[in-house]
Amino acid sequence: MKTYSRKILFLLLALISYPLCAQEIALQLYSLREQMKENPVKYHEMIAQWGIQNLEGGGTYGMSQETYDQLLKDNGLKIIGVGANYETLKNNPQEIIDRAKHYGAKYATCTWIPHTNGEFSFKETKEAVDLFNEAGKILKKSGITLAYHPHGYEFKPHEGGVLFDYFLKNAKHFDFNMDVYWVQMGGGDPVAIMKAYPKKFPMLHVKDRAHGTPGSTDGRGDVESNVPLGTGDLDMEGIILQAKKNRTKYLIIEDESSRSVEQIPHSVGFIKKILDR
Repeated sequence: MKTYSRKILFLLLALISYPLCAQEIALQLYSLREQMKENPVKYHEMIAQWGIQNLEGGGTYGMSQETYDQLLKDNGLKIIGVGANYETLKNNPQEIIDRAKHYGAKYATCTWIPHTNGEFSFKETKEAVDLFNEAGKILKKSGITLAYHPHGYEFKPHEGGVLFDYFLKNAKHFDFNMDVYWVQMGGGDPVAIMKAYPKKFPMLHVKDRAHGTPGSTDGRGDVESNVPLGTGDLDMEGIILQAKKNRTKYLIIEDESSRSVEQIPHSVGFIKKILDR
């Protein structure tokens, strides 16, 4: 009996010490930007019908904040991450904190660093890293993690590697919300990066790319190249399995194509199939 009790105690202690962090599916609401102009109520209801509860967003689609909050509540939806505009991070990070805290969101993501098209350099890289560390420290005091979303232009050569290496090696007070599509567009390998920096990616934007799509190092491309997860040229299975191994919290579907309403349910099913293995 004593041996049995010790085994139970050991198991409980192991469970307590092991960080339970099952992957959750989320949706970046930019995926439905055109549909939300028509009928935000209908499409929030549709998101819930797809089996998605977590959202990345922060706007109210022309509704009062109170009305929008009720819409989320009625559909069992919650905002887990908000946007963090670069200039706002620089000039008024409290605005981002207030928006995140309103929703109970723990993440704020910056998706773009201002620069002249095609001329992103080490100068912009260092300035951004310095700002993200400074602002990230402020957000962290309020329980919010700042994340940077690479967009492909960070993969230009630099000191035997690429500019994105500098981001990864110098991120002291911010993490990353890696958009795997844009990383691959820029010439990066999402799985290799996740393996090299397993603790840097609490979130991923999961987005697949049609076969034959040309790469891009300026952060721009044809949004119609977005296809359902598992049907394009990214190693989506490898990405999801590595995210599971790394205990990445959120797998955020972002589909910028005009077919997003049809494609998102397929992507949800693909993620679930891989996670259930």
